[in-house]
Amino acid sequence: MREDKYIHMQEIQVATPRLQSKLVMNSAFLLSITLVFIFAACSEQIATDPDEIPQSAGSCLGCHTNYAVLKRVASPDTAAVGGGCGGDTPHIEPYDRVYIGGPGADRFRSSTHFKQGCVSCHNGQDDTPDKSKAHGGDFIAHPSEYATVKCSPCHANIAHNFYNSIHMGGWGQKNMVVTRSGFVSFEQLPDGLKGGYKQNCQKCHASCGDCHVNRPKAGGGGLYKGHDFRRTPDMVDNCIACHTSRGGHAYLGIAAGTVPDIHLTKLGNGHCLSCHSKTELHGNGQVYDQRYKVPMLPRCDNCHGNLASSNPYHAVHLGTFNCQTCHSQNYNNCGSCHVGGDGARIPSYQDFKIGINPIPETRPFRYATVRRSLMAPDSWQKYGIATLTNFDAKPTFKYTTPHNIIRWTTRTKVAAGKTCSDNCHIIKEGNTLRNRQLYLFNSDLQPWERIATKNVVVDGKLPATWGVQ
Repeated sequence: MREDKYIHMQEIQVATPRLQSKLVMNSAFLLSITLVFIFAACSEQIATDPDEIPQSAGSCLGCHTNYAVLKRVASPDTAAVGGGCGGDTPHIEPYDRVYIGGPGADRFRSSTHFKQGCVSCHNGQDDTPDKSKAHGGDFIAHPSEYATVKCSPCHANIAHNFYNSIHMGGWGQKNMVVTRSGFVSFEQLPDGLKGGYKQNCQKCHASCGDCHVNRPKAGGGGLYKGHDFRRTPDMVDNCIACHTSRGGHAYLGIAAGTVPDIHLTKLGNGHCLSCHSKTELHGNGQVYDQRYKVPMLPRCDNCHGNLASSNPYHAVHLGTFNCQTCHSQNYNNCGSCHVGGDGARIPSYQDFKIGINPIPETRPFRYATVRRSLMAPDSWQKYGIATLTNFDAKPTFKYTTPHNIIRWTTRTKVAAGKTCSDNCHIIKEGNTLRNRQLYLFNSDLQPWERIATKNVVVDGKLPATWGVQ
């Protein structure tokens, strides 16, 4: 479909009554969630008869601005089955993915990028009606995947730094697979496992174009606004298209019983970039094997000063718990990796758990919110790894910072006359342990994840006065 048929979700105010918010986001998520990469039509090397192409379409721009011609010469589409934590990929026709039209195309024509000429970024051959020649030789469908060559002449520092960034490389995710597999580096992994990783995990790691020119692969792929280069990515159609189940789902208050994050509603429809800086997203040139090691991550006290003295809760617990322990709502937990396409062993679900901080070397808290994000010992069986030999090296419940912050939660609201601990400490009342469900115990785990997660459960580690055995 042409650009004028798309719904630009950010044009609708998200800080509206709850019913409207849910209707809007149900529509947005159909357009923006997924784990499947549908190849752009121009990546196919299918010959066309030049005699069938009008003279006006005998160039890169002439063809890609002619909707009728694109429909005629578009390569057969091979959309793969979606699935995983984002659901099925929205299907966008191959000719729609490469059509340059609408207001975005007008902006593109007046841009510095346009003046460079199509072949300066894409290679191939201009001024020919023959698709096989235009896309022949060293043609590149997605130049920003070669950013150190194609983007660096004008954006040298960004291109250099981004190559090593979490966004581009997915180093934390790769480190998890490598460590649990018992290898030292990603390059050492068997070819089958590397191929499985690329097919299942790498789809949500982005090149420059996935934020600034295209819809990300997870959102269906293809040009987003007529090839316009947008300095600021769209929050819904770019950021949330990839950061769906953990980020957007929580931030926009999609789940039953939740409300949007206060940073969204109080910052005038707060964009992700209100907190996450471009330096953080582009990287600083260093490789970090865990995303919480990135030094540019936003901190609550960047905006909220004098926290320790602001109220009795903070005075007691500011250094003991991460902020989300008190201020996040229930959040999405992944049932297991969907590697192999068979779905999760445990369907995704909303929950809230406090555990022993899994990354004390990176975050200084004793306790923290933790999220189930399972990889089972046999998750990669389809790719030649019957059992991950070092599976227990990483816990199945991980440190998490849910993006669903509100000031007053079920833990910070207490009845008149009650102490601040009434809704968060475990309190023994006869044979009942009230508030026990807030904490991660060994009994909450599947048998095969108990060794891996033994240091995160609270069994035997809570204050003796709570009366928990």
